[in-house]
Amino acid sequence: MGKKVLVVGQGGREHALVWKLAQSPEIEKIYAAPGNPGIGAIAECIDIEADNVERLLDFAKQSGISLTVVGPEAPLVQGIVDRFNKEGLLIFGPSAAAARLEGSKVFSKNLFEKYGIPTARFEVFNNMEAARAYARTFTDAGQSVVIKADGLAAGKGVVVAANQADAEEAICSIMQDKNFGASGDQIVVEECLAGEELSFFAISDGKDFVSLLSAQDHKRIFDNDEGPNTGGMGAYTNPPLYTEELHQTILEEVIKPTIEAMQQEGCPYQGVLYAGLMITSEGPKVLEYNARFGDPETQVLMPMIKSDLFPILEASAAGNLKGYTVEINNGACVGVVLASGGYPAAYKKGKVITGLETLESETMVFHAGTAMKDGQLVTQGGRVLAVVSRGMTIKDAIQRVYQEVSKVSFEDMHYRRDIGRKALR
Repeated sequence: MGKKVLVVGQGGREHALVWKLAQSPEIEKIYAAPGNPGIGAIAECIDIEADNVERLLDFAKQSGISLTVVGPEAPLVQGIVDRFNKEGLLIFGPSAAAARLEGSKVFSKNLFEKYGIPTARFEVFNNMEAARAYARTFTDAGQSVVIKADGLAAGKGVVVAANQADAEEAICSIMQDKNFGASGDQIVVEECLAGEELSFFAISDGKDFVSLLSAQDHKRIFDNDEGPNTGGMGAYTNPPLYTEELHQTILEEVIKPTIEAMQQEGCPYQGVLYAGLMITSEGPKVLEYNARFGDPETQVLMPMIKSDLFPILEASAAGNLKGYTVEINNGACVGVVLASGGYPAAYKKGKVITGLETLESETMVFHAGTAMKDGQLVTQGGRVLAVVSRGMTIKDAIQRVYQEVSKVSFEDMHYRRDIGRKALR
């Protein structure tokens, strides 16, 4: 009898995880809660929301689930892993205490300072006047300053302020107007680092780890990194700045010290460690950690992993990763997000999606915001689909993915036309 797996979540990241896990010879059946129409083609979707921990627990018990894999951050911070562990169920992801690496900017920045993990200069504040005064030490010198809400804010709790007026507006919005609720009770004010951003992924069992690969995300809505921030408009793997030397530096100065620090703090980190890094002239510095796989990075990471992912996630959850390695495919992978017109502001739903059946068989399409209505696939979110292609080089993968994107359409469809272009400079 093969194993049963439950994947928690409903976006493109979860579709990519289900797609990869479905290739494992060890798995007999995959469930997704709540899933989406794309996931529904390869797994059974269960109508349970990702943050309904008790219903997910009941389902896992009744269905004989061997391993639960958590996609989004909210249930992790909420303590889903602790709840499942208490009932003796295997689950991939960090405990609530360890998920503070993402759930609390204050916790993570203090950890970096205590253990000498490279990061931007910062101070923590629960007083608006003091925060404004510290921000001024940067803006008076003509430097940008970064304002961060302490808690989860759906990726929108970080503001890069170019001047004092913008800094004060951000501080006021987070602390006084409570635009992110209790997540803004404390804030971090820090220097704005110069360099190139990089996402790096490793999987830890609390003591040992395996490294996956790196990716670059494109956050802003328009080409040339213009316009407002989004959840991510596309990504590509292993950018040119990611050399073997940089890889070793990240492991030695960032990943290993973080895993050791979390052990020292009494909350060993099990799960995926997603480091958001700035590669500065002084080396890599940690902007932030996420306690789960990235979105849209997962959509380009999964096709690059040659190894069976299931035993690695299972070993991480069981605390015995020692001796495991991950084999990575050659070449590169590029993903382009197709978004609803108007996103990240107001957008319309229910637009019919056409052209998916005309794509090449090796092209991957991961659903993020889709639904079935009257037998037709329609838009249901801001980020609708990610179209993903592999190639022997980044240039090759870019060419392929945009050929495929041109075949897909829905009313007011918007996408960036420069995903991965930075790598060709």
